[in-house]
Amino acid sequence: MNRKISIIKYVFSVIGIAMLVGASLLYNNTTDFLTRAVSAQGQVVDLVLSRSSDSTTYYPVVVFRDASGRQVEFKSNTGSNPPSYTRGERVEVLYEAGEPEAARINGFFSLWGAATIVGGLGLVFGLVGFGMTAYGLLHQRGKAFLQKNGVRILTAFQSVERNTGFEVNGRNPYRIVSQWQHPETGDIHRFVSDNLWFDPSDYITSDTVPVLIDESNPKKYWMDTSFLPKLA
Repeated sequence: MNRKISIIKYVFSVIGIAMLVGASLLYNNTTDFLTRAVSAQGQVVDLVLSRSSDSTTYYPVVVFRDASGRQVEFKSNTGSNPPSYTRGERVEVLYEAGEPEAARINGFFSLWGAATIVGGLGLVFGLVGFGMTAYGLLHQRGKAFLQKNGVRILTAFQSVERNTGFEVNGRNPYRIVSQWQHPETGDIHRFVSDNLWFDPSDYITSDTVPVLIDESNPKKYWMDTSFLPKLA
């Protein structure tokens, strides 16, 4: 299961990077288009309905005359529901002199919608992937520090719980829960183990569980579960 998690975080990171690169290319494409484009007045003559399994989208069809006076008709590459335009509505059209059929409506979504959507999705995928990677690295660094410098204490075993805040392939991992009372302050500290992808209940044969703590800050800890068998 740990291998699956590693694969997931790297896949999310790669998808995020690819989408951000794609968004950058789309942005540059539109920027280049705007430097070459000329403007004309057009009119929405139709709304083309497109249905998929779970959505309905309306694409405006626009007619305009190019610089030579030739009438050109094109369907916008971007649609919406509800429709952003109405039949008979006048709109500004941008087109390149040599490709009037590839014209675009001068509107934010028509020009920048694709780059915005792809970039937004790329940012989400990237944040998830890199966030998981950064968390793993920080966790391993903290664990290594405690293994070298931490104070070992024996804590009272409390229970085994499901970590419902984390899920992979519809499964929630298990965690061992223990507690300990600080001998000087009298404060009760609760500890939980790293995620375990099997139920450890049958393998906990003692009333105590070892935990390594930072003596100056017991909130920094790592539960030593090396007494458990390894998951095949």
